[in-house]
Amino acid sequence: VQLQASGGGLVQPGGSLRLSCAASGSIFSINTMGWYRQAPGKQRELVATITSGYSRNYADSVKGRFIISRDNSKNTMYLYLQMNSLKPEDTAVYYCKASGSGPYWGQGTLVTVSS
Repeated sequence: VQLQASGGGLVQPGGSLRLSCAASGSIFSINTMGWYRQAPGKQRELVATITSGYSRNYADSVKGRFIISRDNSKNTMYLYLQMNSLKPEDTAVYYCKASGSGPYWGQGTLVTVSS
């Protein structure tokens, strides 16, 4: 399984971004997918997960602001993270993760929230 994350960038506080992650390869082995983030000097933390049955779980810090979703097609699986009302403390490298026969990690995409 290969994961390719994209969509990061610089955004002002209160703004929005949408992250995407494309999974290819043996995607039939994937069940739960998720987004994690790692801020400078901090450990990687869970942001949100979504199961193959579309059950969602969010970190308390992002509840009500972020929405995780997934789109399963025949050959590629997509994972999204809609991030609204962004705060400076959301600044981090965001990683997508796929679990199943893995885990598998994407390469990370940087989100910077700053005025």
